[in-house]
Amino acid sequence: MEPRTLFGKMLAYSLLVIGSFLFIFPFIWLVSTSLKPLEQAATMPPQWVPYEYRATLDGQECEVIRGDALTSPMLVVRLNLKDDPRDGQKLLVPESDYRDGTIPQKIAGIEQRIPATVLRRAEPGWCYIKERKTQVDMNAPGAWDVVPPETITGRPKLFWGNFPAAINKMGRVRVWIPLLGEREMSIFWLYLRNTLIVCVLGVIGTVSSSSLVAYSLARIPWRGRGVLFGITLATMMVPFAVLMVPLYALFAKFGWVGTLLPLWVPAFFGSGFNIFLLRQFFLTIPKDLSEAARIDGCSEFGIFWRIILPLSKPALAVVALFHFLYAWNDFMGPLLFLTRRETFTLSLGLQSFQSQHGGTDWTSLMAASTLICLPIVVLFFFTQKTFIKGIATTGLKG
Repeated sequence: MEPRTLFGKMLAYSLLVIGSFLFIFPFIWLVSTSLKPLEQAATMPPQWVPYEYRATLDGQECEVIRGDALTSPMLVVRLNLKDDPRDGQKLLVPESDYRDGTIPQKIAGIEQRIPATVLRRAEPGWCYIKERKTQVDMNAPGAWDVVPPETITGRPKLFWGNFPAAINKMGRVRVWIPLLGEREMSIFWLYLRNTLIVCVLGVIGTVSSSSLVAYSLARIPWRGRGVLFGITLATMMVPFAVLMVPLYALFAKFGWVGTLLPLWVPAFFGSGFNIFLLRQFFLTIPKDLSEAARIDGCSEFGIFWRIILPLSKPALAVVALFHFLYAWNDFMGPLLFLTRRETFTLSLGLQSFQSQHGGTDWTSLMAASTLICLPIVVLFFFTQKTFIKGIATTGLKG
């Protein structure tokens, strides 16, 4: 029901805007974090826009990593150790540690006082900075200093290098490519190939099988079709967790475990929801068209192929899109049936990438997640008109 008063309309639009923001907020944070350097990914309070900071280090202006500000006075000192690899090394020490030109240091496990020269006194509020060797690795060795915050300049900058870095960090593998022979490539592209195989073959299977079953339930009168349709709907209430063990045992008997077959072959046996969706759409097509085709001598399959399917493109597109989204995002199926890294899909590869580094590299993880989400967003953007049309007309019996 559409609100009639101005207040009702304002309230409705306000709730829609708030709800839309709540839904899109995680995606905005995902993209924002994927374009940040590592040290800015987990700052508190959150930093939405990534920044590039520049300052003067050892007399040369360069891009730096900006660290925390000091909370107490500190001294920047240089070690004076002749014939020692640490000679000339800079340290940041409390003022209380510096006495008579020396600072305390452990050498060979023994606490000693070694000579040092004070370079400057750092006041509270001064910032620790470090030279950035690369745009994606804050741990790269480089010069450092502690400087007043006003000497640091910053400007917004998107760190696009996070995306190729994330792909490279996933690892590389040698594969055989037709016409090119054996080549070394990032395993990300292997994950993408496996995912596309599962998605494309699954879409072909579910559209062809579900449309055939839906046509027989909607347009062909035969005894018991109502009971079978009820059983088909009942399968939608069976959770996948109930089917995992028998499906695994079945596919293990076939020798399919460890291959992509368990992820796309079941799509050729139809889906309860897709059958229901297509059946409801087929019921909206006037039966006069089928009767006219029969009078002209068209077979039942000819009616289905030449009349029903061309008129059902919006519904078929919805079924294809639903299954593509499901197969692209499926994690439990690949986790259950895939055993070798070379057969992983993107969702399982992303989980493997997160666990292989021990700690969480948030920028690389978010960059990889963005790369995985982006095709789905682009696909829905270009198919939303057909998608909405297919959903809106399904179930309107004419």
